[in-house]
Amino acid sequence: MGISSKISPFHLAIPVWNLKACRKFYKEVLGCTEGRSSFHWVDMNLFGHQLVLHYKPKLNEEIHANEVDGKQVPVPHFGVILEWDMFQEFARDLKNKEIDFIIEPYMRFEGGTGEQATMFFLDPAGNALEFKSFRDFNQIFAK
Repeated sequence: MGISSKISPFHLAIPVWNLKACRKFYKEVLGCTEGRSSFHWVDMNLFGHQLVLHYKPKLNEEIHANEVDGKQVPVPHFGVILEWDMFQEFARDLKNKEIDFIIEPYMRFEGGTGEQATMFFLDPAGNALEFKSFRDFNQIFAK
């Protein structure tokens, strides 16, 4: 089964120990709009995808990372692949908001197959996020 010509929104539920701080971060920093909510969870519209922040007590776990391009990529992580211009604007906005990047926005495979821009940072609950963009969306799965 390959990628369809129509992209469907994903649904992802993530644990947060500080629902109030994460609600504010996703709305004010990432620009999400809020959907349904209760005392223990809140739906967020993350670039058209349904992200649900679920309360879970804080655990003192270390973030694991794998080396990629000489950088420490946090595992697990999630994010959205944005249109090229949208990524550039989003990265500038995050820099202006003084986001503490794990990996600053940079180019991978420049001029080659799968050329992409990417960046990593944490939300207030320590969830790692990656936002990226491909100069050519037809190369998202290119080898």
